[in-house]
Amino acid sequence: MPSHEAGWAHAAGALDGPSWLRPPGDVNALVPLLWSSTARKTDDGALEVGGVDVRDLVAEHGSPAYVLDEADFRSRARGFREAFADYDVYYAGKAFLCTTVARWVAEEGLCLDVCSPGELTVALRAGFDPARIGYHGNNKTMPELRRAVEAGVGRIVVDSFTELDRLAELVSTGSTTGAGTTTSASVMIRVTAGVEAHTHEYIATAHEDQKFGFSITSGDAFEAVRRAQEAPGLNLLGLHSHIGSQIFDTSGFEVAARRVLTLHARVSDELGVDMPELDLGGGFGIAYTTQDDPSDPAQLATELTKIVEHECRAFDVPVPTLSIEPGRAVVGPAMCTVYEVGTVKRVELDAGAVRTYVSVDGGMSDNIRTALYDADYSCTIASRRSDGEPVLGRVVGKHCEAGDIVVKDEFVPSDLAPGDLLAIPGTGAYCRSLASNYNHALRPPVIGVADGTATVVLRRETEDDLLATDVGAQA
Repeated sequence: MPSHEAGWAHAAGALDGPSWLRPPGDVNALVPLLWSSTARKTDDGALEVGGVDVRDLVAEHGSPAYVLDEADFRSRARGFREAFADYDVYYAGKAFLCTTVARWVAEEGLCLDVCSPGELTVALRAGFDPARIGYHGNNKTMPELRRAVEAGVGRIVVDSFTELDRLAELVSTGSTTGAGTTTSASVMIRVTAGVEAHTHEYIATAHEDQKFGFSITSGDAFEAVRRAQEAPGLNLLGLHSHIGSQIFDTSGFEVAARRVLTLHARVSDELGVDMPELDLGGGFGIAYTTQDDPSDPAQLATELTKIVEHECRAFDVPVPTLSIEPGRAVVGPAMCTVYEVGTVKRVELDAGAVRTYVSVDGGMSDNIRTALYDADYSCTIASRRSDGEPVLGRVVGKHCEAGDIVVKDEFVPSDLAPGDLLAIPGTGAYCRSLASNYNHALRPPVIGVADGTATVVLRRETEDDLLATDVGAQA
């Protein structure tokens, strides 16, 4: 979109909406691709998820509220496990994690990836087998590494020479289990393959100019492998590559796999080390709007396996045990967020144009992705059937920020009014995880729904929660 000195919202064409957005034939209808599998509209137009009418859910639990479709989550997790039957499938907990979800992940036969002490705590509190946990992170401290090793975490994804030295010191001195005792740690070396994923720059993670991993091009990745192999007590599993997030095209994986397997083969030839594993990362995209066309797990499994097998034949190396890390692709579509409309404002703009602003009772404190990543979302009226014509609107939050936008462009009913419920699909990944107390907002609850029953998974925060760390408030 052409730039404008007053900002992107004033640029030519900004008031027409994006080219892919079309007026709906029925403003009440759901687009199935965007919603969890149990979502439907009742005869009177209310949204129902997991057999629960969201009007009843809001009446009991308030709004805004995240609504998590258990059957959909489990089905998507199972779909990856079955499609990637010969792989180790790690659910990327950073997308959304709580003890209930960790238990669902375990019950569906997936492993779990964590990237912070807090996520590890949740996993262990849920009773997750630590041997099936992978630990990521670009700045793991000595206490964090010690705890991971002591807990028996199955693999630690090493991200720097400093971390490699810390781990080597831990296992060589036996400082994790007491003086004179030697322990061990299984590690993977995270590499940057120099691949520019077709996604937002902040979620593209395999190009050279960013914080993650060891560069293959510079030689750091090979040196990290050499050091890990020589360090007593470190069990080198293999290489880890992650090219970014919200990716729909496997061409990036193909280029990355070729470069990573070139390193894999070099390690075999020059160091005599046959690394048994290879992690291809995650980042598989989902449909947030009608412009998105995600692949299903079976298609992804076929294409990724073909890529790796082809490259392994070319380098004459055995195919390693493969792993992937879907997070968004499992939980993203399984959750929606329900808001109550507070105000509807028609704002007159240049050249007689009008934009309809719909203010809801949440915003960037419960979904920062629009402001952070310029993400697109859809929405639907969720509490009744509308007879209004579709008009182009913008759904905004209640925070003191002009950038507090939830849905940049969407057709909403012309009769949308205060008190109506509005639901946003595809909010399972990185919405609750990135939620904040900005403007001292209280983070919404996560309500699990299944078979007509709603269960609180994470309760709504209270003002007491908000003040619990405010020392002055305790005086």
